[in-house]
Amino acid sequence: MTTLRRALTDPPLPRLPGAAEELLRELDAPPRLAAHLRAVHDAALGVLAWLRAQHPAVPVDHEAVLYGAATHDIGKCLHPAELSEPGSAHEEAGHRLLLARGVPERLARFARTHGSWTEAGTTFEDHLVSLADKVWKAKRVPELEQLVVDRLAGAVPGWQVFMELDDLLTGVAGRADDRLAFQNTYPAAALPR
Repeated sequence: MTTLRRALTDPPLPRLPGAAEELLRELDAPPRLAAHLRAVHDAALGVLAWLRAQHPAVPVDHEAVLYGAATHDIGKCLHPAELSEPGSAHEEAGHRLLLARGVPERLARFARTHGSWTEAGTTFEDHLVSLADKVWKAKRVPELEQLVVDRLAGAVPGWQVFMELDDLLTGVAGRADDRLAFQNTYPAAALPR
C-alpha cells in the first residue's frame, strides 16, 4: 500500500468525500497534504454536526463545506514547498486546478477563499471552511469566529451564540494534538513508487 493511500484511508480520521479522495489519487498528492485535508475535513464535520444540532434553521450547503474542507489546499500539489513554508500561491492555483478538472465553482471556490475570508463576497460556507482550517490545529481567530457568530445571531443573542461556538471550538481544538500527530506521520513529498 502506498503512503498516499494510507494517508487517505488509515484510521482514526474520517475519510474524505469520494470525489476528493479520487482527485488526490489522480494528482499523486503528497501524503502530508492528504493527511492535512483529512484533519481539516474532520474539524468541518464537527462544526457541521454542531450547526445541525444547535442552529438547524440556518441554511448551510453541507456538501460544499465538506468538499471545500477536503480540497481547500489542493493547489499545494502544484506548490509543494507551501506544505512546509508559508505561501499563498497554492490558493489561486488550486482554484484553477479544480475548475480545469470540471469541479463546479460552488465547490472549487474554497481553494481560493480559505485564506481570504475577510474579502467582500465570501459566504458563510467560506467562513466555515476557513474556521475548520484554523481550529483543526487549535488555532483560534477571533475575527473569523465573529463572522460566524454574526451570521448565526438572530433570534438568539450574539453573546449566547459566541459562548456556544466557543464551547464547540474548544472541543474541536481539544483533538488538535491527535490530528497533528496523524498529519505528521506522513511525508511532505510524494515518495517514489
